[in-house]
Amino acid sequence: MKKIGVLFGKERSFPMAFVERVNSKNMEGIVAEPVRIDKVVQGDNSGYAVIIDRISQDVPFYRAFLKNAALCGTAVINNPFWWSADEKFFNNCLATKIGVPVPKTVILPSRDHPDDTTDQSFANLAYPLDWESIFHYVGFPAYMKPFAGGGWKNVYKLHDADDFYQKHAETGQLVMLLQEEIVFEEYYRCYCIGGKYVRIMPYEPRNPHHLRYVASFTPSPERLQQMEQIVLRINHYLGYDFNTVELALRNGIPYAIDFCNPAPDAEKSSVGEDNFNWVVETAANYAIERALMHQDGADNLTWGEYLKRGATKQQLI
Repeated sequence: MKKIGVLFGKERSFPMAFVERVNSKNMEGIVAEPVRIDKVVQGDNSGYAVIIDRISQDVPFYRAFLKNAALCGTAVINNPFWWSADEKFFNNCLATKIGVPVPKTVILPSRDHPDDTTDQSFANLAYPLDWESIFHYVGFPAYMKPFAGGGWKNVYKLHDADDFYQKHAETGQLVMLLQEEIVFEEYYRCYCIGGKYVRIMPYEPRNPHHLRYVASFTPSPERLQQMEQIVLRINHYLGYDFNTVELALRNGIPYAIDFCNPAPDAEKSSVGEDNFNWVVETAANYAIERALMHQDGADNLTWGEYLKRGATKQQLI
């Protein structure tokens, strides 16, 4: 029997619907359930062929459990090793190398010293930074947000340099991004599952949270194809099995705004019934596909093109 598990936190609608949908297909030799952990011993198999991870970004214990499970052959969605290494600034840097338009973005050192550091820990960092060049490159208005994490936490819209200095002083030890504002005509949030299934959803981030998926944008077939190709390219390079990409259209050009969302919102109350049904059905089918492909004791993870190409170069040296 091959088990498919879902590891989750406070959310309920997606995990429970996912388990029910997989089991309703009555696939011989496959069963889905919420992951059950009663002990984690080094090198011990988790008992799951596939685990969909919805929570380890917030629970280090779960991340360690998933890495051990992956080493023992579990196909973890998403790859916990890559997810641990990834963050939003790297995503933007990679996008500039693979032909995906992104807003002008810089990374900033934390306003306050990290714990257990002093002025001497930053001997290589110029003080002050070249703020004039930074502000000229990004421009105002701009957005400032953490370089890692999500959920619209600690996001600021900044109107000028004085506004920046005031808001940056509130960010403490957070490492922040300063990013060009893309004044968009249309905006889309796009699920990508398995590196091949894409759901492009009109999205209005200026609406209240519960109304953000209530948007009337109607892209042409050509625009849909263009956005789908961008979404697939990003996820092929990053190696995510389950992710969302946010695209803002300015002057007809789709800019990738945020595409490091490996545990994307899938709550029925926020994404709406049609989108919810699509993500549940597609995730269930993909998890079954991965379970059928699973090889005991092998590396069953997905690795992105960025890492695979780097590994290939090392083999050639």
